[in-house]
Amino acid sequence: MSPPHHVLLLGGHGKVAQLLTPLLLRRSWAVTSVIRNPDQVAELDSLRPADDGKGATIGPLNVLVRSIEEVKSEAQAKAIIDEVKPDYVVFSAGAAGKGGAERTFAIDRDAAIHFINAAAATPSVTRFLLVSYLACRRQAPSWWSSESWEAADKVNKAQYPTYYQAKIAADEALYTASKNRSDFIGINVRPGTLTAEPAAKVELGKTRHSRGATSRETVAKVADGLLASEGIKNTWLDLVDGDEDINAAVKRVVDEGVNCAEGEPVF
Repeated sequence: MSPPHHVLLLGGHGKVAQLLTPLLLRRSWAVTSVIRNPDQVAELDSLRPADDGKGATIGPLNVLVRSIEEVKSEAQAKAIIDEVKPDYVVFSAGAAGKGGAERTFAIDRDAAIHFINAAAATPSVTRFLLVSYLACRRQAPSWWSSESWEAADKVNKAQYPTYYQAKIAADEALYTASKNRSDFIGINVRPGTLTAEPAAKVELGKTRHSRGATSRETVAKVADGLLASEGIKNTWLDLVDGDEDINAAVKRVVDEGVNCAEGEPVF
């Protein structure tokens, strides 16, 4: 049996990250959760599940107070990775629309890319999972209708242009880094409009439409499953609520090598 993994979770106070943390810990994996506000440490500590009495080992949870917004270089990102010594990295941080364009670029683009490149330059890091969004792409995919692409293009170019520019840059950086190092797996989870609904069934992979709701708990469960999957490759995977069981959907996209980066310049 392989030893438990150690996940560096960037943006650990985010809603998806808080739902993901106990799932990873229940796998007996270690999690180091990075947050910027020391007042949130106790809240993060409370995410560690209680022993269920069934003999399952709950992994250790560490909370590291660092400002991702202040990570201005690959060297600074590498220093955090070297301090934590993870083998998996999850980037679920984001400006969340606060602080204007400068802050969005600083976190969603620049810090994300610094951590991607630093992780790719660290041989012991073998997986990097990035949370993006469903419409984030440069070209119309063959599996969407023209109406779906027009809706996605409107979101990207007219409604949220700064966010789009930041996220597409990070998405492409991860895909390229994984292409350039065969044992570094880039996993890009791309949900629709996030909701507080409980996790249910999903549509994962090449979704029929460019819009749809996605439960945050679903995002966490899909991310957990993908990180634990054997044989997963460099991929983009779109995600909305649907009618397929989460575990079955994760197995299917991994087994079939589904990749929504198909048709993109970076592909």
